[in-house]
Amino acid sequence: MDYNDFLKTKQRKVIKAGFKVTGEELNSNLFDFQKYIVTKALEAGRYAIFADCGLGKTISQLEWAHQVVKHTEKPVLILCPLAVSGQTIQEGEKFGIEVRRLKAESSTPQTATDIEAGIYITNYEQLEKIDVTPFAGVVLDESSILKNFTGKYKRLIIEKFKQTPYKLCCTATPSPNDLNEIGNHSEFLNVLDAQDMRAKWFVRDEGMNNYRLKGHAKSDFYGWVSSWATMLTKPSDIGFSAEGYDLPALNYIEQQIQTQLKENGKLFNDTSVSATEFNKELRVTLLPRMEAVAEIVNSSTESFIIWVNQNEEEKEALRLIPDAVAVNGSEPSEKKEEKLLGFAAGAFRVLVTKKKIAQFGMNFQNCHNQIFAGLDFSFEGLYQAIRRSYRFGQTKQVNIYLITTDTMENVKASINKKERQFKEMQTEMNKFINGNAFGLLDSYEFKEVKNEYYHLMKGDSCIEIKRIPDNSVDLIIFSPPFSSLFTYSNYIHDMGNNESHEEFFKQYSYLLKDLYRILKAGRLMVCHTKDLAVYKNSSGYTGMYDFTGEHHRAVELAGFKYHSKINIWTDPVLEMQRAKPQRLLYKQIRKDSSYSGVGMPEYCTVFRKWEGNEEDWTPINNKNKENFPLDVWQQWASPIWNVEKEDIEYLNEIMKEYRVNTWFDIKRTDVLNNREGTAMGDEKHIAPLQLSVIRKCVQMWSNVGETVFTPFLGIGSEVYEAVKLGRKGIGIELKDSYFETAVKNVNKVIDGKRQLTLF
Repeated sequence: MDYNDFLKTKQRKVIKAGFKVTGEELNSNLFDFQKYIVTKALEAGRYAIFADCGLGKTISQLEWAHQVVKHTEKPVLILCPLAVSGQTIQEGEKFGIEVRRLKAESSTPQTATDIEAGIYITNYEQLEKIDVTPFAGVVLDESSILKNFTGKYKRLIIEKFKQTPYKLCCTATPSPNDLNEIGNHSEFLNVLDAQDMRAKWFVRDEGMNNYRLKGHAKSDFYGWVSSWATMLTKPSDIGFSAEGYDLPALNYIEQQIQTQLKENGKLFNDTSVSATEFNKELRVTLLPRMEAVAEIVNSSTESFIIWVNQNEEEKEALRLIPDAVAVNGSEPSEKKEEKLLGFAAGAFRVLVTKKKIAQFGMNFQNCHNQIFAGLDFSFEGLYQAIRRSYRFGQTKQVNIYLITTDTMENVKASINKKERQFKEMQTEMNKFINGNAFGLLDSYEFKEVKNEYYHLMKGDSCIEIKRIPDNSVDLIIFSPPFSSLFTYSNYIHDMGNNESHEEFFKQYSYLLKDLYRILKAGRLMVCHTKDLAVYKNSSGYTGMYDFTGEHHRAVELAGFKYHSKINIWTDPVLEMQRAKPQRLLYKQIRKDSSYSGVGMPEYCTVFRKWEGNEEDWTPINNKNKENFPLDVWQQWASPIWNVEKEDIEYLNEIMKEYRVNTWFDIKRTDVLNNREGTAMGDEKHIAPLQLSVIRKCVQMWSNVGETVFTPFLGIGSEVYEAVKLGRKGIGIELKDSYFETAVKNVNKVIDGKRQLTLF
């Protein structure tokens, strides 16, 4: 396989596993945008519809299920939250689609191999008791509910339907603040395991389990989502008319309760409450809050939903509001469903319940007034609850009453911040997903800057290295991309854009062949590497990946011979503070030291091109007793290149220009300023090799006037030091902003040399 064919294998396509239907074959009650979505979902076979409330997810999923039944002549199962099944059955009747309730009577899974073709519906809680093997298709209604289940129950849903050929997920726009929710959907739909999704497009942020989307991965990630999902907040998001899809006004009305002064030694009460003190504060302010709720409801004849957090709030609401009806968790499922459907039908005026019972799926357009008896820290709960009334099809202004207290200002601030983030990220997700941006950039513009000091090229090093003649380079030094640890750009050529270590080394092998070709016989190549941490939640175990060892073997396969290895000490305290790895935590060594380990050093591994007659090799003979004394050599010969503290001043006096920072005393900040090379979407770790390391290698393994090459130029560190030390530098860099910064950095050295010649 040549290199261009290999690059094509990096473009990912989701395999379509469904069947085609035309819009004319679908239910005539569907709008055009709904027909478009349903035809895409049927063709994909396994698909997700992320659509805001009121955009017809119910009719869309019913028609999808109807078509799957028609195509396979087998049953389809719809799973939904409590009480939603009743509304779905009613919707089906409205559109001429029969939906039957499937109820598990026993506590053990039922065998239903003789179940006839048709659409069946049940609550998520019934799943454990149902044999799902007869079903050709499954619909997860309000599929975002997946993340509210325990890990065990989530796994049950995913595993039970692993072999189901047709799958559909329907939910409102997933929370951009929790992109792992998309991973749950991807895994359920058999598109990509959630762990693999995190490994490909996410990086570990501060903390053990915090992930965020790589800056340069946004386009590719959201484009990938668009290959198995449609996301829309209104029909115009996907190119259809939004006429008639205007949401009514949404009015937030805050009523703040002033609490009695507490004995806290202060003139005023604290305006912030911790998560641990939250419920205690609710109990303290219970009566004034519920009295405020009752005053609003009892002074009106309109319908209200009252959202409470605690059972005591529910009891107080029922005492203060005579015509209120409560739905609580202790009631049988049938009773809860009966009451919720009754409220939707206008059977009573005031509903009192908790968000965890009724925030998902229900359509309460009959009610345009809601009261939150007390805010909590969950923005998603607030958003979902409001959407029961505030949805397309609502004809009246929606009034949201927020009963707050002066001691919970931080709760309100937290909700407001999350709402702003949600709206910003929702807009961004829609833009990327509906822009069909799937795939990495597969072309770039080649550039080069060339003079007597350096030759810098912008492009793919695997391609542009062909411009360098055979046996023309005296020293190669670089820090390769650490497999898929970092993503440096959104080019498909970028070695950081690989899904696995195996794919990385496959691409890297193309470069190694040419590195061997251009290096002069007998000369050296220095590779800066480190091993990589392996985490349990992404790989199933905690440990280390021997990247340095794998890299070593790949280099030797290209023909190089192992020459030497230098260990670069790194500070385990800094590593612990930055990444909080389990193996370095002091509390872990006290709890169970079998999980404890040491810090991760870095390495410079040196390889030689052993070829031809040794007598023909050009020696590196620029050192003597005067310019490179024995004391200096004894330090440089150390496998850690460690200088004891008391020797530093002595060696500084002997030879300041050669006594660079020792390997043990490398400064992590001794790098070129990378600020100019960063662009929007960059990751924070450009990971340039320390200048003192480069300087030492160039001095040790090349002569003045010779050529030093780096295939990963970055912001120019290797060429910068080479030119500074009187060598010529050649470098290749793919990322535009890095290349431009590298040119500026190297030119600073040349400008400095020219200024010196003036005096």
